[in-house]
Amino acid sequence: MIDTDALPQVRRVLTAIPGPKSAEMLKRRTEATSGGLGMAFPVIVEKAHDAILLDIDGNQIIDLGSGIGVTNVGNSAPRVVERVLKQVREFTHTNFTTAPYENYIEVCEWLNKNTPGTFAKKSLLVNSGAEAVENAIKIARHFTKRQAVVVFEHAYHGRTNLTMALTAKNMPYKEGFGPFAPEIYRMPLPYPYRYEGDVANITSESLEHVTHKIEKEIGAKNVAAILIEPIIGEGGFIVPPKGFLPGLQKFANENGILFIADEVQSGFARTGHLFACEEEGVVPDLVTTAKGIGGGLPLAAVTGRADVMDSSHISGLGGTYGGNPLACAAALGVFETIEEDGLVARAQAIGEILSTRLNEIKSKYSVIGEVRGRGAMQAIELIKPGTKDPNPEAMAKVIKYCQQNGVLILTAGTYANVIRFLPPLVITDELLRDALDVLEAGFATL
Repeated sequence: MIDTDALPQVRRVLTAIPGPKSAEMLKRRTEATSGGLGMAFPVIVEKAHDAILLDIDGNQIIDLGSGIGVTNVGNSAPRVVERVLKQVREFTHTNFTTAPYENYIEVCEWLNKNTPGTFAKKSLLVNSGAEAVENAIKIARHFTKRQAVVVFEHAYHGRTNLTMALTAKNMPYKEGFGPFAPEIYRMPLPYPYRYEGDVANITSESLEHVTHKIEKEIGAKNVAAILIEPIIGEGGFIVPPKGFLPGLQKFANENGILFIADEVQSGFARTGHLFACEEEGVVPDLVTTAKGIGGGLPLAAVTGRADVMDSSHISGLGGTYGGNPLACAAALGVFETIEEDGLVARAQAIGEILSTRLNEIKSKYSVIGEVRGRGAMQAIELIKPGTKDPNPEAMAKVIKYCQQNGVLILTAGTYANVIRFLPPLVITDELLRDALDVLEAGFATL
């Protein structure tokens, strides 16, 4: 296997963050790149391996974001690097619909075998999560001959015109970018922490509310697809209450509606299952994947029932770069790493460390309203003590403290008050505990 010249997996802060070299480079960034681009962590990365980012000032930063859930198998994972280097020497592109190649087929075969469901499946490879979702909607509309699509509050599905319509949050994703695609209908999502009714009845009440709205406001016979994230990602790592997803799928099946699981952020061992919908035995008609599939290279997929995936006319699906051979090589390295290194079980172990420690911190600081999530996909929601009012100010202070002390963590949530944790699944226990020590110290400064 290739020597990746791995970074030592330790946190090391040598300068203020940003350091002088990063600060100078960030000036160039401002001058050269669009002002519409955000920035979560003010450093310039020189190198990364597993769960450590090295910036150009020599600081070693613990990465609890995995490039927003992309580097699940670690940054520059050896099997990924080896396969990509081999592929880049052989050929870099032909376009699969022009002159096909084997590793596109191999990626599809793995997805067909490993996504939920024992029925015959087929796959389509594209470039990004948004493109996967958009193609899933195209396929569902073509197959059902229906137009309406049901989505949910707090959802995030992408930034293209159609996926902006599917996404719930206006700012920063939609503001000023309309008009949006039509025939998108948003339903209330059961948010256990903020549920106003009797939480004991949250599943039955929520299902009744959603299905009633679909039947009376849209007409179930007009709905092509119900699209939902098994664990809500950008919306705040909200875990739907037990029974909600199976109930939703049952309603879809009874009404000829395709059930689409958006596993873009929750897939590829992230939640302690290969796919998050496995937790309750949910078997979608279509699954969209991206992020963790390519180990850092741009790749995404739609996988689903063979009859559905075959329903489009020839050349109705495709794209120049979809399933690029380099990205497919990377994906095969990801699959191999997940299987051979036992990363599904590792995500469960990370989840135990995260959940235990975050709940310990919660018991000390009343600014934390809830700890939630599953496996290595967890979050804390910050509130003003004594209320459930969102507390984005406290979140910003904790994030800044962590940054200054060499820990990268990401924010989320409709109310901009959630800290989310997406560590690489290869992070060591010691490194994870060090990062959580820094996090707790951040809360102590509030």
